Amino acid sequence: MSMTKLFSPGPVMVKDNVRRALLHYDICHRSHEFEEMFVDTQEKILKLFNADDSYYSMIVSGSGTSANETVLSSLFQPGEEVMLIRNGMFGERLLEIIEKYQIPLVDVAFPWAAYPDLNVIEKAMADHPKVKVVAMVFHETCTGMINPVKEVGQLCRQYGKLLSVDCVSAAGGQNIDVVDKNISVCTSVGGKCVGAFPGSAYVCAKKDVLESLTAKQCKNVYLSLYKHYQTALASHQTPNTPNVNLFWPLNVALTNILEDETLSGRIARYQRCAEIIRKGLTAMGCRMLLEEHLSNTVTSVFLPQGVDGARFLSEMEKRGYTFYAGKGDYAKQGLIQVANMGEIYEQDCYNMLEVFQLVLRQVQG
Repeated sequence: MSMTKLFSPGPVMVKDNVRRALLHYDICHRSHEFEEMFVDTQEKILKLFNADDSYYSMIVSGSGTSANETVLSSLFQPGEEVMLIRNGMFGERLLEIIEKYQIPLVDVAFPWAAYPDLNVIEKAMADHPKVKVVAMVFHETCTGMINPVKEVGQLCRQYGKLLSVDCVSAAGGQNIDVVDKNISVCTSVGGKCVGAFPGSAYVCAKKDVLESLTAKQCKNVYLSLYKHYQTALASHQTPNTPNVNLFWPLNVALTNILEDETLSGRIARYQRCAEIIRKGLTAMGCRMLLEEHLSNTVTSVFLPQGVDGARFLSEMEKRGYTFYAGKGDYAKQGLIQVANMGEIYEQDCYNMLEVFQLVLRQVQG
């Protein structure tokens, strides 16, 4: 059995009971047993986002991108505009979806790793009254930055906009209070901070937004938010055959958070692990990409001058540790990403840093 430790931002290390849940006996997705589990999972998703009874959740079979596409392909009537705030690769992923569905766009773009300027954002809102939805990423994973969701939510309240937030790498790792942050719609997936598997995505949205949808305005058949909402509401099921085997691990992972570790406990663990990693890497001469607005679960660092990033990652993988290379131009600059999502604990971080230092000395020598 592989003992590889995934210090990567998805897929993640999972708890044993989550892995065992994959072996659940065969079940029909139109059965009463499935429906009970579906409803229980929906309720747990709402708790994950600190949602009140004005919100409703749905589960989409696919990656986090499938949840984002479900939302963005469904929210708009002809002529309605979206304003996209982006500062990294996953903001650009949202841009790709928006452009594919030809949604009229107000593009508020900032450089990668630049914290969004709220004055620029407010001016864009004031100048574009036709904007219905403001879309952004909570945790921009390509840099590890946490974006100003609460502040943007306040602006959306002031200017009468809906706020749609990609929480794919944030849910379960950051404090997301959809009520406090005025988030109308948000998305995530099991295979990140929640500690389940890829392919179990979900949407949490205000009921009044969902009630306003029509079948016609949804531009995708499988990823229709209208179909997912109406089917879940009427029968506690999904409109098409879901990946049933992934529902059980998602439910168990959410239970682990909410009833065992607690959401605040998990966030605190992630914060402790990130602090250990950042102190250790800095002491070895690695330069942090970000000095502030850092997430609890992803650390982006530049390896010391002269270290070949690809060789370093390969040598670490041989020793049982998997990281990510930097995205885009960052990879050429020797940036790597060390994540502490899922079943990563403090001692795992100390152990990893010992190996990290040994490999760094080897590749520098």
